[in-house]
Amino acid sequence: MSLRVLHVDPERGFSGGETQVLALATHLRDHGHAILVAVHPGGPLAARLAERGIATTPLGCRFGHDPRAGLALRAAAARFRADIVHHHTSRALSLAPYVPRDVVQVVTRRMDYAPRGAGPYVRWLYGRTDAVIAISRAAHAALAARGIDAARIAIVPSGVAVESYRGLDRSASRAALGVDAAAPVVAIVASLHARKGHAVLLDALAGLARDGSAALCLAAGTGPEGDALHDRARRLGVAARVRWLGQVADVCPVLAAADVVVMPSLAEGLGVAAMEAMAAGRPVVASAVGGLPELIADGEQGLLVPPGDAAALAEALARCLGDTGLRDRLGESGRRRAEAFSTVAMARGTASVYERALAGRRTGRMPGTTE
Repeated sequence: MSLRVLHVDPERGFSGGETQVLALATHLRDHGHAILVAVHPGGPLAARLAERGIATTPLGCRFGHDPRAGLALRAAAARFRADIVHHHTSRALSLAPYVPRDVVQVVTRRMDYAPRGAGPYVRWLYGRTDAVIAISRAAHAALAARGIDAARIAIVPSGVAVESYRGLDRSASRAALGVDAAAPVVAIVASLHARKGHAVLLDALAGLARDGSAALCLAAGTGPEGDALHDRARRLGVAARVRWLGQVADVCPVLAAADVVVMPSLAEGLGVAAMEAMAAGRPVVASAVGGLPELIADGEQGLLVPPGDAAALAEALARCLGDTGLRDRLGESGRRRAEAFSTVAMARGTASVYERALAGRRTGRMPGTTE
């Protein structure tokens, strides 16, 4: 069955959620569905969709429940004759009341903390949708804790194009990035938001430096904490040990150059960056928070540490950097584990939710399911 799907992601930046929108829209388009994506005009997601020939419509959303954006979305859904409107962020979901009631609505929740707002408001807003997708058990539990009917929540994990991360050239990537071939390298691929834990990582790097480690950190991503993090690195004396790469169009060279990929998150719905690292065969040192333990078994695909614990993070990084055999074992196990989190599996799971949501409109029932 061919569907007309309007995706909604009006965010200005580009992070893990936007990689999923891009991958999902591409897969659905390539499999015969009509796709339109409502995006922030001129933003990075709009540019990447245009590169793939996927149609977009501008949606500047200044704040939650922005009436101008809501009316624009309503008009876009009518023009496009959408069968499904799929909201991908909280800001997008705030516009759900503007979508015509005869259009099926789906929302994806990517966070491992409960939706903000008063309980009745949260239940009312999510109640405007026909189905809710949680990307992990942690995200599912956070939704259920706010009173959202668990029977309406389907778990569909995020996915990555695992084949794109095979056969990466470490030497060529290090040369391109200007990194010494013998240097111990830690990489982090994450937006510069407090919840991503960069401050904890900088503290850990300072601890490693005090212990004599020459580790270099490659940090890919942008965000509002950039200036504060640069200042913190200078205060800690590790500014020369951190290369701030900004937004990178392709994370593969960063992953290829790394010995270890770190995710010191304080909150994480699942962890696309961890999936990418695992697909690239790189061991992951991550916080045991949110959905990350659903991806990584401690000592099997990586090492898990308590969130916010810089000393434990430094110890785990030192352990990985100092043991080639451990890195190889964790990396290979991670590569195998990543196969279960493919873009194809994510897209098929999402399409299945669409079909059940449409059927639910006909029958009056929308059972959730765990993929």
